[in-house]
Amino acid sequence: MNTDLLRAQQCGLVGCTTCGLLVKRSKEKKLLCPRCHCQLSSRKQNSIQRTWAFLISAIIMYIPANVEPVMFTINLGEKTADTIMSGIVFFLENGEWPLAIIIFLASVLLPLLKILLMIYLLFMVGRKKVNRRIENTRMYRIAEWVGRWSMLDIFVIAILVSLVQLDALTTVLPGMGATAFAAVVVLTMLAVKSFDPRLLWDTRD
Repeated sequence: MNTDLLRAQQCGLVGCTTCGLLVKRSKEKKLLCPRCHCQLSSRKQNSIQRTWAFLISAIIMYIPANVEPVMFTINLGEKTADTIMSGIVFFLENGEWPLAIIIFLASVLLPLLKILLMIYLLFMVGRKKVNRRIENTRMYRIAEWVGRWSMLDIFVIAILVSLVQLDALTTVLPGMGATAFAAVVVLTMLAVKSFDPRLLWDTRD
């Protein structure tokens, strides 16, 4: 076996997921990190099951997030509802294509890409393939990085709700779609957090 590919688990070491310290395994049932006192384990407990649960919940919430209105605008007594796609169409029709592209990427494409990436990684863990482990780890890092940009729509709605409150003239209220979209973002972040990328390096041998 190539010693360059030895894992910490094969060397009798456990890596702390909080501070990164490598600790030698012992016979104690509950091993604590001597630096940050967090409980140590060679792999996250029930990582696959919890990741699938978060992903399935995110997929369920993804539908109302794109179908239900994300905000309601009341202007002189007239109430209008806007979904994510209607907002994108509105900006395109008014020539604001950069804003339309940003909203489409952050609110539609990135959450879907994150879900698909995590599903792919879960299938790769189930197959326990030796090849493409470095590429799969990079995909996990990409999924971890893009999650922070998915809350753009929620930030915009929160700003509008707090600023555009002119009593009888104009009022902006959040809709059910905003709640569903926020749930999608949080659930996908939890899915990435619960997934243990070290499982990508475990093989059948």
